[in-house]
Order: sequence, then structure tokens, then C-alpha cells
Amino acid sequence: MKKAFSLIELMIVIVIIGVIYTLVITKLQVYQKQEEKLSLKTLKPFLAKIAKEYGGEARLVCLDECKSCGVYVDGEKAASMDGFIDKDIEVYSYDYLQGMIQKDPAVFFNKEDVQEDVCFSFKVDKNKVSDQVIIVYKDKAYDYSNYFSDVDIYDSLQDAQDAKEKLIEEVK
Repeated sequence: MKKAFSLIELMIVIVIIGVIYTLVITKLQVYQKQEEKLSLKTLKPFLAKIAKEYGGEARLVCLDECKSCGVYVDGEKAASMDGFIDKDIEVYSYDYLQGMIQKDPAVFFNKEDVQEDVCFSFKVDKNKVSDQVIIVYKDKAYDYSNYFSDVDIYDSLQDAQDAKEKLIEEVK
């Protein structure tokens, strides 16, 4: 006489597998949502991930006094990020001889080739090479000028400048 599984036993196994699958997928989705919370600290890896997926350049552009932000991939709008920052953001670059230099926002043209009023712009290519800038926002300075790390965070612009000068002294 052959022994086989009954229909009830097979149904119980299928139900157990379904419950486990549902729990795993739910946990994975919650983890992914937590991971994708965008801030200036996570901006470079966020845009680098998008640029790598699409094989181009990802750019965050904020318009109209930073009220309206969007992620653009090779010039095409991929996502809206309204309320990400406000107009109090400042962007600097560091020069060995002149120190911190405040940068003007990049030029941006919409689909109709009309120049938009840009409040903030930051781009990353598929190789994780980003704009080499220091962003000051809400009493913190975010240094994106290092190729090998995502972002260094300082308590002030002066602290960021001191770190740059210390690095230069170490290299001399």
C-alpha cells in the first residue's frame, strides 16, 4: 500500500507557506520605506541609486523658493519631492586660496525651454560622482566634496572649513 499526503495535509502546508510569505513581504516593504526617507544626509546615496538604476544622471531641482522640488533623470522628471527643503539653504564650494565661496544656483530649463527660478540643485551620476559642494541648512553643514564617502556633517560652515584646512595641512 502506497502512503501519500492527504488533501488536508497539503492544504495546511500551503496555508503555512502563504502566511510566512505574507509576513516576510510585509517586513521587507516596511524596511524599504524606512530606508528611503530622504534627508540631506541621505541625498547623495538616494540620487546615486536612481542614477545607477537608470544609467544616467540624477538631479534634485528645487524651484519657486524651494517650495517645489523634483528628481530628474537625464532631464526627465521622475518624482516630486515637495517640502524637502526651504529657501534658507545655502550652497558653498571650497577653494584652497579663497576659502568658502557661496555658489549661485544652477540654471534649469523646463520642457518648454523656459529658464526656471532655481532655489537649489544637486546632481549625482551613475558612478556616485556628485556636485562638489558644502550645503548649509538648519545649523548644519553637509560636505559632499569627498568622493569616497556619502556626506560629512559638521555643526557649522566654519567647522567644515577648518576640516578642509586641516586636511590640506596633513597633505603638505
